[in-house]
Amino acid sequence: MTAATHPSLFPRVPETADAVLEGLDPEQREVALALRGPVCVLAGAGTGKTRAITHRIAYGVRAGVLPPASVLAVTFTNRAAGEMRGRLRQLGAGGVQARTFHSAALRQLQFFWPKAIGGELPRLLERKVQLVAEAAARCRIRLDRNELRDATSEIEWAKVTQTVPADYPAAVARSGRDAPRDPAELGQLYAMYEQLKGERTVIDFEDVLLLTVGILQDRHDIAEQIRRQYQHFVVDEYQDVSPLQQRLLELWLGERDSLCVVGDASQTIYSFTGATPDHLLDFRTRHPGATVVKLVRDYRSTPQVVHLANGLLNQARGRAADHRLELVSQRERGPEPVYTEYADEPAEAEGTARRVRDLIAAGVPAGDIAVLYRINAQSEIYEQALADAGVPYQLRGAERFFERQEVREAGAALRGAARFGANDSLLDGADDLPAQVRAVLSGQGWRSEPPAGSGAVRDRWESLAALARLADDFAAARPGATLSDLVAELDERAAAQHAPTVQGVTLASLHAAKGLEWDAVFLVGLTDGMLPITYAKTDEQLEEERRLLYVGVTRARVHLTLSWSLSRSPGGRATRRPSRFLQGLRPGSGRTAGTVLGGAGGIERGGGPGPGGTAARRRPRGPVRCRVCGTTLTEAGAMKLLRCEDCPSDMDEGLYERLHAWRDERARGLGQPAYCVFTEKTLMAIAERVPATGGELAVIAGVGARKLDRFGTEVLAICAGEEGAAGAEGD
Repeated sequence: MTAATHPSLFPRVPETADAVLEGLDPEQREVALALRGPVCVLAGAGTGKTRAITHRIAYGVRAGVLPPASVLAVTFTNRAAGEMRGRLRQLGAGGVQARTFHSAALRQLQFFWPKAIGGELPRLLERKVQLVAEAAARCRIRLDRNELRDATSEIEWAKVTQTVPADYPAAVARSGRDAPRDPAELGQLYAMYEQLKGERTVIDFEDVLLLTVGILQDRHDIAEQIRRQYQHFVVDEYQDVSPLQQRLLELWLGERDSLCVVGDASQTIYSFTGATPDHLLDFRTRHPGATVVKLVRDYRSTPQVVHLANGLLNQARGRAADHRLELVSQRERGPEPVYTEYADEPAEAEGTARRVRDLIAAGVPAGDIAVLYRINAQSEIYEQALADAGVPYQLRGAERFFERQEVREAGAALRGAARFGANDSLLDGADDLPAQVRAVLSGQGWRSEPPAGSGAVRDRWESLAALARLADDFAAARPGATLSDLVAELDERAAAQHAPTVQGVTLASLHAAKGLEWDAVFLVGLTDGMLPITYAKTDEQLEEERRLLYVGVTRARVHLTLSWSLSRSPGGRATRRPSRFLQGLRPGSGRTAGTVLGGAGGIERGGGPGPGGTAARRRPRGPVRCRVCGTTLTEAGAMKLLRCEDCPSDMDEGLYERLHAWRDERARGLGQPAYCVFTEKTLMAIAERVPATGGELAVIAGVGARKLDRFGTEVLAICAGEEGAAGAEGD
């Protein structure tokens, strides 16, 4: 995740076509010069593929070979498309279209629907889960929340593989896919879902592609009109193309071969959605005369990180592994990857939070640190641990920067100041652009010093601080720029979703981290059963799990920590084992010293005695069970309450209210968000269990040694019904 406020993001537009090629390495330059015929770029992680293809497009445009309006660059996320548009604009090729498959198809569908079908395009269904639930009810199929999500995913897979409901059971059998329910039953559900869409006159996102394909197949006049518009195509992340997307691409192309694809089979991690690397691996078979360029110079990661990444792929099997790229780091040496073993999950989360805090104290910006996990359900315990450590964080997939309320309000204020600044007393004495921006932001309640703690107040501050930093870099890159110039830049960035960086540690799943990078990456929960995930059974599924870990490793620029815990909860049986993918890579895991592929980084034992260790808060051994119904608990929130979320609560409501009032008062005194004292779930757990001693309070999840020392006396006094329990300590 390159910092969006770095001065290099405001470069001067190259004056000539040849100037576009400056700074490219030999292989990237070869990509940029390959403007004719089919081109296949095999690009390893961190090798500058986006740089290569954007410079290729820009060079073609600036050299007069590629008319900008005739180029369509396609990628898979709005963020990636926005980044590509931003880079092309900086290279003087702003007229090129860069879109996702869906947005490009939707635009064409909206334009041609009246001509091809007549009337208005049906309404687009934003979320199909509710309609799938209704279809299940009509079919008298009972689905819980997780089963409903799985059924929805199956429908999406069927549609992107161009499988109709009647053929779904046979398609599952042919593919060896492990369906979440009986395929015949799911086929019936799929058919009812399609029927309901017809009754409601709505379409879903997969229909956007299917309907566009149908129109282009049936209406040759429309297909030719699109082909006259777009004559040159670039497809990024080509290893993730589904059969449906490939069919659409073929219809866009027609008989032409002006196609450049970019991908890496070793980063195929979305096969569950229908993506397949076969189109990338078969490209040279379909296009025998294609130019093939391999990018293996890794500019992102240190030799130590690259060594581990290569070691992971050296153990891989299968077709994608046969085409793996051996990366060569171009950076100076850095620290060895760190392997850390913990006794239990809370110790792993707390240990990770301490290491994050140490890195920040050592000068690594919070925005350049990420904690990555296999599934989103793992995030809660790390959110809690980071909040307890006073470390700001942001969940990947949250609201886009320019859509945040505080950013919209600040943008409106800056726009007003640019228009009427001469009469605005806020700008009195603000002589340069950064000072003017800070003056306007101060009117929005922003101050130069951050608020204590994290939470919504800190998130708002970070958003406005990102705008202030952007103004600094813009002024440095464009001397003499005015407030109006900055507002125009912000508008262009908003249109391209090209956001400045918000300073907070990123929490994300490995899938969500694809395409991003950080100075420091913590890969957590690396146990067999989590990575590889339990339901990965076949060789193909296991290899995809290995590739997922490879993607995680290659997100790190300098610092990389890999960790696992031996049990779920404190005092539990140590039955877990480190991920099999680390065998032979981590020291002491089965290879001799001369053949350890992962470098010399040692295994550290986390969670020992002390504030973050298991000795600080002992709990009964064995699985955590619901104290009401006896069910084994797996969700972090339920484990904190020691009961299922749906089981009846015996909470002392009066005690809960007193604890709530105490927490709010305490948080105000500390200048922190309330959850930094105790979360709602922790307050509920205390009110349900009414601890009488420090030991009883210590075993409640979310308390921990540090909070026990800091707040224990006050909480126990409140539980005992004593008046005036809220302390006046300012800390």
